[in-house]
Amino acid sequence: MSRDVAEPVPEWVLHVDLDQFIAAVEMLRRPELAGRPVVVGGRGDPTERGVVATASYAAREHGVGSGMPLRVAARKLPDDAVFLPVDKPAYDEASARVMDTLRGLEWGGVPVVVEVLGWDEAFVGPGAGHGELGDPRLFAQHIRETVHAATDLTCGVGIGDNKLRAKIATAFGKKGEGDGSGIGYLTAAEWYDVMGERPTTALWGIGPKIGKRLAALGITTVRELAESDTRLLADSIGPTMGPWYHRLGRGADTSPVDATPWTPRAHGREETYQTDLTWDQAGRVRRASKKFSKEVSRTLVENPVSGP
Repeated sequence: MSRDVAEPVPEWVLHVDLDQFIAAVEMLRRPELAGRPVVVGGRGDPTERGVVATASYAAREHGVGSGMPLRVAARKLPDDAVFLPVDKPAYDEASARVMDTLRGLEWGGVPVVVEVLGWDEAFVGPGAGHGELGDPRLFAQHIRETVHAATDLTCGVGIGDNKLRAKIATAFGKKGEGDGSGIGYLTAAEWYDVMGERPTTALWGIGPKIGKRLAALGITTVRELAESDTRLLADSIGPTMGPWYHRLGRGADTSPVDATPWTPRAHGREETYQTDLTWDQAGRVRRASKKFSKEVSRTLVENPVSGP
């Protein structure tokens, strides 16, 4: 390349992911729990049916993870483990404070764009008309410091030149997953060096089920996926999803950071019963169905869904 031709400047995207969010919120309310195995799920009773909503890092060291039955988690943990009930309003409030903090940041002289993904994560991008952005690592550290100062919560930040790479990069700086710095970095320049030999399930958007389908086609690594035949993927997995998985293998993602508030496309209601609700108990089933129908109807009136 001629020295007169400037290298293209990446359009940075940052992915902010709060550390052990639900457990961290509980430990802020109960400082004596810091460092102990903490599990949040159900009604907080490990003898009941219910699943783990989140586990503290100390609990994860014993193999406890989200979605695990509480009873199984209890068998894995030492006697000093603490089980707590889910407190959704508290997590809603803590999440709102974090997202408001992110929206108050400026990068390159203009407010950032924040795309909220859930309680505990968001994409952050530079706003329109921004000036010089500088080293994104410095801004990532600024985010971590600002969020902690405003909320007492800690977060990891992934830096990428698109949303996919930023999301994946977050794990590279996380405690127990990466180097523990809190900041990860991944761009097109090092994509294959970092991701090439990793399993396809290391990609955001590919879970165990799709990983098995790809493996059946002889595709087990990210590099193999990137170098695969899109026609084979389209024929085997589908004309839309097949080529999309191929793009994931290359780390390609052109979607912008979008601050449009998320609107649900459906509503539902669930409840874990401590004893089986069987069809021979017709009265109980009818009452439960009627109860759920009313609750979903009320939610639809208060929060209409969008899209088809």
